[in-house]
Amino acid sequence: MKNLLGKFNIVDIIIVLGVVAALLVGFATTKHFRQTADKQIEATSPITFQVFLRGVSVTGEEFPIKANDKTFITIRNVPYTELSVLKVTSQARQTAIATSKVKEQYILIKDPAQSAIYDAIVTITDTAKITKDGAVVGGNKIKIGLPVTLEGTNYRLNGTISDVRVTSQSEVEDAGIDNLVG
Repeated sequence: MKNLLGKFNIVDIIIVLGVVAALLVGFATTKHFRQTADKQIEATSPITFQVFLRGVSVTGEEFPIKANDKTFITIRNVPYTELSVLKVTSQARQTAIATSKVKEQYILIKDPAQSAIYDAIVTITDTAKITKDGAVVGGNKIKIGLPVTLEGTNYRLNGTISDVRVTSQSEVEDAGIDNLVG
């Protein structure tokens, strides 16, 4: 036995132990004792998520992002892909002014000091892999608070995700039809 151990040095023993460990992990994976990443995906489903854009400066006559357009999205400074915009809601910054009416103590008017500053909510759709932790798009978990960048031919706007919903294909189509009518 001592003669057999004398023929191997410590490096040889470490290599043999590494190979044995790799074989054990491979065996456990094939016998379903260990879950791999693709087994954690429960489904693939359409999702809609809203991106909140705060303080967008627009001096033109209309907001640059429109419903039924495509916008290129960057998630955590990593370019992802071009996605469909379902709905856009933009509103100029407002300020509250006190009123003498009994029922209404104040009214909201467009803030003259910030006439070109808008807040917007852009609703976007994509197909996501649904896991136990939530929706995964482009290798990123899509969750509220995630910073994203929307980019088109004449804009590049930074925002954060403010809502994520797993939807069916018919709900996405209905949202698109509502945008065309309204």
